[in-house]
Amino acid sequence: MLDFLQDPIALALLAAVLGLTVGSFLNVVIHRLPRMMEKGWLPDAVGLLAEKLPEALSKSLQDWWQTESAKEPRYNLAVPRSACPHCGHKIGALENIPVISYLVLRGRCRGCKAPISKRYPLVELLTGALSALVAWHFGYSLACAGALLYVWSMIVLTFIDLDTMLLPDDITLPLMWLGLLLNLSATFVPLKEALIGAVAGYLILWSVFWAFKLTTGKEGMGYGDFKLLAAIGAWLGWQVLPAVILLSSLVGAVVGISMIVFAKHGREMPIPFGPYLAAAGVISLFSGDTLTRLIFGA
Repeated sequence: MLDFLQDPIALALLAAVLGLTVGSFLNVVIHRLPRMMEKGWLPDAVGLLAEKLPEALSKSLQDWWQTESAKEPRYNLAVPRSACPHCGHKIGALENIPVISYLVLRGRCRGCKAPISKRYPLVELLTGALSALVAWHFGYSLACAGALLYVWSMIVLTFIDLDTMLLPDDITLPLMWLGLLLNLSATFVPLKEALIGAVAGYLILWSVFWAFKLTTGKEGMGYGDFKLLAAIGAWLGWQVLPAVILLSSLVGAVVGISMIVFAKHGREMPIPFGPYLAAAGVISLFSGDTLTRLIFGA
């Protein structure tokens, strides 16, 4: 088995299959994690509101909330079973085979024939392709296992940010700590460079945030962007941060201007920055040194 994994082509194919399967799970995370976060915020919101109300109203609100929350079914990444949002048809194992099931079902629910979003197979294909690329680039190693987790996290963060304008701490913070832990043995960069990268990544965007806010009175980005760049720095070191920031800013500016000009996207409507940071972070995983030399001539 070990000889099989040492073969670059065999390892890449195995990683592609694994990636397709993981991509199916990532679709669940992308869909459910924001809703799980929302359900977690509701008790805090009710508690804060109760503090502002007279005692009688506060008690009534809390009693009502306890009654309503007791009725709520369990909701996490494992339960309930995936189902069609239109008719409630429970998705069976044979309907959940990555990409293949979508093609066999012709992109429609087996129960009600409602269309299934094309994004589900696209996420699976993207995860499979990037997983194969990671395996080919890093070979059978600890770096390969770590890079797979890094890439999968970036995919989840990209699509959650596109949907909700959120970059969950449940992903960005563990990702940062995992990068530092892996670099204890210099898996990607020496620990000193990783630690400086994490601190610098956070402080750079934090400084930009406050400079923009003090100048315009508006918030130009969210705190999740700081944490994501800190995570990228923790994995790849401080040297890649200028290239990541420049590349993500250029792509973000091009996309933003294009949306304003061609899609009539209002100038005041926010555009998520996380997907561009994530894309630049993935590119830097494979060619950070080359990218830095091309951009800065270093």
